[in-house]
Amino acid sequence: MKKRLFLCALTGLISLSLSGQSGTNSPYSQYGLGVLSDQSQGFNRGMNGVGLGLRKGNAVNTLNPASYSAVDSLTMMFDVGLSGQITHFKEGGHQLNANNADFEYAVGLFRMRKDLGVSFGILPFSNVGYSYSTSRTLPGTTSTMTDTYSGSGGLHQFFVGAGWRPVKPLSVGFNLAYLWGDLKRSIVSAGSESQVNTLTKTYNASVSSYKLDFGVQWQQPLSKTDELTLGATFGLGHKLGADPMCITVNYDPSTSVSYSDSLYAYDGLELPMTLGVGLGWNHNQQLFVGADFSMQKWGSVVFPSKADNTYSGQKGMLKDSYKVNLGVDYVPGAMSRNFLKRVHYRMGAGYATPYYKIRGNDGPKELSLSAGFGIPLQNAYNNRSQLNISAQWVHTSAKDMITENTFRINIGLTFNERWFSKWKID
Repeated sequence: MKKRLFLCALTGLISLSLSGQSGTNSPYSQYGLGVLSDQSQGFNRGMNGVGLGLRKGNAVNTLNPASYSAVDSLTMMFDVGLSGQITHFKEGGHQLNANNADFEYAVGLFRMRKDLGVSFGILPFSNVGYSYSTSRTLPGTTSTMTDTYSGSGGLHQFFVGAGWRPVKPLSVGFNLAYLWGDLKRSIVSAGSESQVNTLTKTYNASVSSYKLDFGVQWQQPLSKTDELTLGATFGLGHKLGADPMCITVNYDPSTSVSYSDSLYAYDGLELPMTLGVGLGWNHNQQLFVGADFSMQKWGSVVFPSKADNTYSGQKGMLKDSYKVNLGVDYVPGAMSRNFLKRVHYRMGAGYATPYYKIRGNDGPKELSLSAGFGIPLQNAYNNRSQLNISAQWVHTSAKDMITENTFRINIGLTFNERWFSKWKID
């Protein structure tokens, strides 16, 4: 009965994630495929998303599918997470605050057989959500034009993955995902005088494709208490089979007549090839120190561009992006009777470059810091489940552009139950 109730609750949370609102208010989400989402889970968000060289038998680490082979043989794990954030925007003398809350992910992991773990779940990929306006005076007149920019949507992925350890130090794995979602953006230019035409440009794209990632980990013991894990990932770049559309509507208020035109960028969206490497050092199952480096080859992908009366996919619209993350996880005594000694204490830092351009210039760079706790949850059977709480500060800025400072709270709950253990009755 407990399992059925939990699965019903999990199904409800997944449904909520599919119908939820965008998790961003950033004007920068109007570029590319939107603001790219954090793919990590609650336990490694306190380490700023470090995970390529991390192997844990009691956590779902989707950042490197090779880690699935470390899953405990008796457990069934589910991990669900949500976040809330406050963002402070600043440009010149103007300032604004915005709040967001978002259901982030729902993932599961179990052991299929010895040295083979299987994972599944829902993960975000990108978010689009913004609304702002600018005004200008028409040359030679006292009339003003107001341009209103708005956008919504994003991409999601439902994945199934597996991790296998063919020999003791080596593990390999993959994540195969169904990627889908809608991206909607519009620009409305309206004049203050009734004789000025209203021009509306709407950019829409619907995605229904796949995403495939591979992972590998090499676990090398250094001593009785120390081991080093080297991890690497590779994401397959490919076209998404989408046909983005640009609709232009010119409304003449003097005649109440609208003129419209539709253009298509056939096969105009593409996923980049991605590469990542990570290193993790584990000391006595108490201290973990990790570092990740990842690269996304956006500079060579196709992205829609409008020029005069054409709308087509072009290369060179985006740029390659890079990210570096560092993280630490420390637990004084995982088996101690002292509650505070069983708590995981985490912190991390990261730096990332943008994958899009703004008016021909590079977009804003990102600096982030995080800290968090992993709190064990006791029940009548075990204390393997864990509540993960972390705080993250993200600073996004570029010269002569909007500066964003985001303070985010992440909450993740890992259910780790012994569903496959056999009960003995005397």
